[in-house]
Amino acid sequence: MAPKRKQRYIVGVDLGGTNIVAGVMPVDGSRDHAVRSQPTRAELGADRVVDRIAGMIEEVMELTAAETGASRADFVGVGIGAPGPLDRERGIVIVTPNLGWRDFPLRDEVSSRVQLPATLDNDANCATVGEWWCGAARGGRNVVGVTIGTGIGGGLILDGTLYHGASDVAGEIGHTTIDSTGRRCKCGNYGCLEAYASGPAIAERAREALADGEASLLRELVGGDLDRITARTVYEASTRGDLVAREVVRDTARFLGTGIANLLNIFNPDVVVLAGGVTDAGDALLEPLRGEVRRRAFRPAVEACRIVPGALAGSAGVVGAVATFKMQVMGGVDGDRVA
Repeated sequence: MAPKRKQRYIVGVDLGGTNIVAGVMPVDGSRDHAVRSQPTRAELGADRVVDRIAGMIEEVMELTAAETGASRADFVGVGIGAPGPLDRERGIVIVTPNLGWRDFPLRDEVSSRVQLPATLDNDANCATVGEWWCGAARGGRNVVGVTIGTGIGGGLILDGTLYHGASDVAGEIGHTTIDSTGRRCKCGNYGCLEAYASGPAIAERAREALADGEASLLRELVGGDLDRITARTVYEASTRGDLVAREVVRDTARFLGTGIANLLNIFNPDVVVLAGGVTDAGDALLEPLRGEVRRRAFRPAVEACRIVPGALAGSAGVVGAVATFKMQVMGGVDGDRVA
């Protein structure tokens, strides 16, 4: 009888504008271990952020080793998801408005600190792949992922393959234009979906709605300090019946529904999966969003597609970062070969 093969592990890192999340998964994706999160603190500069990432990697490996008995040699590498645009081949973050980085060699900086091979992919690609591999989009062949947090990102899985495009920019859904003369986005363009429906944009629209002194539960929830309003605050007030918050959520659903209807007409996916803080709003957001998609997209595209919230709350990016390491180094999510 052949001896049982020892389990090997991959570290996944999800770098966002607000938080860094790190965790460990075995190569078969059967479960996650030691998922940890901490604030990104982008204002400290890129090198300090990388130091924090390296420290988190070491922490989750130590915790996993204590739980499973794994040795350092059982950790085969690190998959990193980061905001883009990116140059995956060189492992470089070309530009990321929410972190303020340009031409930063993130993959190699992390790899050199932890002495493990590393890969880099777009954070929204990672979240999409995570939901496709282990979450709400499992079984889909053509999947669009939309991640909504500090920014809005996206990922495309076409005919079962993660699609990057000619220069790794495919899936930048947040920077598609929904109003050519609209709000200015952090990317420098006007009318981007991100400028209307990201977490900070939702909070800003709520503050604007309160500018005339209208009574609202939102004021109570933040103790009168409107700068403390977040998208989560808006969702909470909406579920408690606040009219201002409900209107902001309805408008958010309309903006997102417009963007997603465009994607249905272009890509004809069988699943659209929404990840990030947007899932906190529940059906108050999802139902009018689906209605807007039905109103705008071609009926055959609508009938073929499920629009669902992500199932991997807080860990989709980590799971997907592990999966993209497998894709780049081990021959696919079903592969188990270290090149």
